[in-house]
Amino acid sequence: MRIAFFVNDVATEFAGYTTTVLAHQAAMRGHDVMYITPSDFIMEKDDSLRAHVREMPKKKWASREAFFQALKDSKAKAEAVNLADVDVLWLRSDPSLDATTAPWRAEAGILFGREAAKRGTLVLNDPDSLGRAINKLYFQGFPEEARAETIITRDERDIKAFAKEYKNNVILKPLQGSGGSGVFKLDNESAGNLNQMIEAISRDGYIICQAYIPAAKKGDIRFFLMNGRPLEVDGKYAALRRVAAKDDIRSNIHAGGKAEAVEIGKTELRVAEIIRPKLIADGMFLVGIDIVGDKILEVNVFSPGNLKSCSTLAEVDFSEAIIGSVERKVEIGKDYGGEFDNRHRAML
Repeated sequence: MRIAFFVNDVATEFAGYTTTVLAHQAAMRGHDVMYITPSDFIMEKDDSLRAHVREMPKKKWASREAFFQALKDSKAKAEAVNLADVDVLWLRSDPSLDATTAPWRAEAGILFGREAAKRGTLVLNDPDSLGRAINKLYFQGFPEEARAETIITRDERDIKAFAKEYKNNVILKPLQGSGGSGVFKLDNESAGNLNQMIEAISRDGYIICQAYIPAAKKGDIRFFLMNGRPLEVDGKYAALRRVAAKDDIRSNIHAGGKAEAVEIGKTELRVAEIIRPKLIADGMFLVGIDIVGDKILEVNVFSPGNLKSCSTLAEVDFSEAIIGSVERKVEIGKDYGGEFDNRHRAML
């Protein structure tokens, strides 16, 4: 199959990123792999959709690092391809990185992803649903049972009333954003700085104010779901515990958090089951959920990370199962033609 990975910028990718792991796995299975960035699309005068892609040489790579180095090499083949001839367009960008400085880049994958789906290309995750999930308001669509108590507002009076209700044990973060950026933990000691916290976050829009869950002291659990169900291989789940660095509430690995092995039990599986129907209905093929106690704090439907760490800790290569599932979807598309729309085929 021909598979294109859509990313923010090739220059900001790394060898250990989940996208690189998936792209390398696809290449090692003999597929044509290419990369697309927000400025690469072309809508031709005949309404065909093309893209200037960075196409990887088709070969057996000695390592993922060698594969990645070839991607970064300026000699990598770049040409315009018709997306109707591409089997899969995988939207793996993080729109929040461009939302403030270059909004057109944040929307590009979704907009052209919709057009690619119209032309028969399988787009993962479904671009229509990603359009609704471009900020954390999408999170509020999951059942209350699985969510921490939350309000979303820009009014400091609402935030102060909510903080008072929860005795100043709340988390404040931007409605748009990722990677732990702009996240504050309020407590009795820092309550005097609440106005400054509100001011800092509100510069970029609405504020999420969320009740703090005491279990967060032990870190959160990043848990991968595929086709709406926990990603499991040989009885091992694609999951890990992320523990925040000392004096930092952010457990994100690139923000200083540490990855540890974790046992997935009935509580985590119950949370996954609660949110499963919406993920399936929305065509969210591969997602990463962040769990604390019996609540989800985040649902990353764009570019969930830490797959490599999950594989290392479990001693299982989860990327094989993921690419295998994508291969099956492409086969279904060929067997059934246009019988299934993109959202349904994404979950078959």
